[in-house]
Parts: sequence; structure tokens; C-alpha cells
Amino acid sequence: MSERVGYAPGVYEMFHVGHLNILRRAKEHCDCLVARVVSDAMCEPAKGREPIIPQAERPQIVQHVSYMDETIIDVVLDKLVTWESVRFDVIFKGDDWRGTLKGRRLKRDLARVGVEVVHFPYTARTSSSMLRRVLSEVIAEPEREVATG
Repeated sequence: MSERVGYAPGVYEMFHVGHLNILRRAKEHCDCLVARVVSDAMCEPAKGREPIIPQAERPQIVQHVSYMDETIIDVVLDKLVTWESVRFDVIFKGDDWRGTLKGRRLKRDLARVGVEVVHFPYTARTSSSMLRRVLSEVIAEPEREVATG
């Protein structure tokens, strides 16, 4: 029987329990779990912003999660191109992709090469976007105090 390879792409910005939950659940669905950490250069077109945690640090954090078998930098957005090099059997995405145009396209394209798309729910109340907002508010607060003080 061949090994089932799982693929968990992500920015893995400000690593939090939601990321850990996705990787834990992903490992339950495969024998070998590969994470591709989105490069800094790809983050801007994919997310519309640069990451706070630099590219050199994010893969180190992800690789040290016990569920990981391999962690590499992702330099292409096209998951079919990635599939050519990784040959994964299943890809793990957040449930915010389910039913969207990009999610349907991903599912259709990967089905052609026999890849299953598995969606996991985001962890309630924890996301990089939420952490980013809180961090921005904390940084802005001293500026407000200086302006009003």
C-alpha cells in the first residue's frame, strides 16, 4: 500500500492555535504531511500584504510542529505546479474556501489529477487577521495618548 501524502499550504503568519489545529487534523488524514509556507514574494499577491514574521522564520516554526514531515517555501501560486513536484494525494484548506470561485476552481483542477480537497473549520476567535488587528490597535494606542496627552 502506498503512502498517502497530504499538503497543507499557508502563510503561517503569527503561528497560533488555529494553525496547530489544522496541522493536527491534517496529519489524521495522511501518512506524510508536507507544509508549504508561502514565500514573502508570494504573500503580497496572495494576501494583499507583506507578512510580519519573515520568510526565514516561518518555515522553522512550522517544521518544529510534531505533525510535520516536511516543510518548504512555496514560490508558486498554482497548486497544479506544486502537485507536479510534491505529488500529494490530499490538500487541506480552510472552510472559507468552500463554495468560493477560487475554491471550486481548486477542487476542479486538482480532481483532474486525483487529489482530494479537505476543508477544516477555522478555530473560533483566533486568526492571523484578528491578531494583526489587535496588534495594530496596541501600536496605535500610544500614538493616541501622545496626541491627546
